[in-house]
Amino acid sequence: MTGPREAGPVREYGVSAADAGPYSLTEGPDGALWFTLVHAGLIGRRDRDGRVTTFQAGAGPTVITPGPDGALWFSEYKSHRVGRVTADGRVTSFAPDTPEGGPFGIVAGPDGAMWFTLLNAGRVGRITVDGKITEYDSPGAFPSAIAAGPDGALWFTLNQANAIGRIAVDGSTRVHPLPTEGAAPVGVCAGPDGALWFVEIGAGQIGRITTEGEITEFPLPDRQGRPHAITTGPDGALWFTEWGGNRVGWITVDGEIASWDLPTPGSEPHGIAAHDGAVWCALENGSLARVEVPGAVTGAVPRAVPGSEESNS
Repeated sequence: MTGPREAGPVREYGVSAADAGPYSLTEGPDGALWFTLVHAGLIGRRDRDGRVTTFQAGAGPTVITPGPDGALWFSEYKSHRVGRVTADGRVTSFAPDTPEGGPFGIVAGPDGAMWFTLLNAGRVGRITVDGKITEYDSPGAFPSAIAAGPDGALWFTLNQANAIGRIAVDGSTRVHPLPTEGAAPVGVCAGPDGALWFVEIGAGQIGRITTEGEITEFPLPDRQGRPHAITTGPDGALWFTEWGGNRVGWITVDGEIASWDLPTPGSEPHGIAAHDGAVWCALENGSLARVEVPGAVTGAVPRAVPGSEESNS
């Protein structure tokens, strides 16, 4: 691994071979940064001193998130399983009822269980911490990322249905079509304002939906940036990756937008998460990027690096 690469408030740290594919990341209950290596079939852990440990998982570990049981839970898209890894690296996995379903998004629900999407099967699943699985039909095609909403329900993107779905813990669903055709939503998260925020990879927009279903869309300066994942940052704004633009983006709840170029061209940013007072994103070129968040400490508003909105990969 090489030393860190730096540009403005962004610093990249190598954590794997370039073809291993860091894809998703999250802060674990142990204070470390956990991430998936989608092409290598591994789960990674980076501690606060920068030491990296990896653990063998099934094929295609994709999205990783903390569970209510002190472990990390992740989807195995190619193995068609849901995985669990403890803080000391013990890995187990569970097979959903639907074969070849392609688990993708996963999140802890308000009911003490994990909820996940089956992208290929058009279903949403629920798994208890002891491995009992229940599945529900999705109200549209390609359920992708999923997030716990402030209303006690789960919200998820319907990538091929061009909509946002909602599922209650009793399995009842509702669908909210998006105003923009071909938006192809992917990442979604609970925002700091009581709404859900999502990215439109096909339209180059950031979306906001209230729990009542009111939708607002914010076009990005680079409509070809292909935003992929989104999270709430420690500064009370939303942070997102622009996979096609090789950038990390930022949007306030009022719609002010800024972005920063990543130091390495073509780094393919995917997952993004708040960790240790900063924002981190997974770069499929074998690195994790840390973005300083000055507003989290000083109250200052970040500004875009000059020219970053016009750059393309």
